[in-house]
Amino acid sequence: MGIRAYRLDGDNVRFGLNQDLGFTAEDREENIRRVAECAALFNDAGLVTITAFISPYKVSRDFAREVHEKRGLKFIEVHAHVPLEVAEQRDPKGLYKKARAGEIKNFTGIDDPFEEPEAPEVKLSTHEMSIPACVGALVHELKYRGVVTGGLKVSTRN
Repeated sequence: MGIRAYRLDGDNVRFGLNQDLGFTAEDREENIRRVAECAALFNDAGLVTITAFISPYKVSRDFAREVHEKRGLKFIEVHAHVPLEVAEQRDPKGLYKKARAGEIKNFTGIDDPFEEPEAPEVKLSTHEMSIPACVGALVHELKYRGVVTGGLKVSTRN
């Protein structure tokens, strides 16, 4: 039997639930607030919920944790760490290039700050770790926290 899970991703949420939000500090905080509430609902329904968001502000990450903990739900903060230079080199959508050219405003790491997480449960240095190593670190943490038990087959689909 597998583990029931759902992934909330920044792109798919911004096309629907959060399509009314931009990238100002206030909108970024509201984006994470809504995602935290949705993730808690999914978690409460018994799903392991993985959220993949740029969450640049400590206050937003603290809020997401609080939403879960107040409801007695587990919350694991994962920091997918990458130096800015490496993120700019990867840039599959060309967004950093546009931000550097002034075409995109309030871009995290360029003209908007990123507050590094102080004590995430998991820190994945994605510029140093392979994808299987990152997945292994996450699975290890999920087992350690009692979220999953036994053997776990991992599959990905887009």
